Amino acid sequence: MVKVLLFARLQEEAGTDSLTVPQSDMSVAELKQWLEKEYGLTSLSNTMTAINENYTDDSALLSEGDTVALIPPVSGG
Repeated sequence: MVKVLLFARLQEEAGTDSLTVPQSDMSVAELKQWLEKEYGLTSLSNTMTAINENYTDDSALLSEGDTVALIPPVSGG
């Protein structure tokens, strides 16, 4: 399993601050596609991604027990 931490508008879309994904044999890009399909998350295209507190890109592969943080762009002033 993989734990996914959601921030800002992703939390609002999902109605929670974290999700558990039953499978780990996928890339970050595949995870984002799965979350869009399963949870209707539409704000994933520009998110920064960290796996186990290390920033990464969409080609990174997930492993069993990983924690993935999806962080949308922040704006304001």
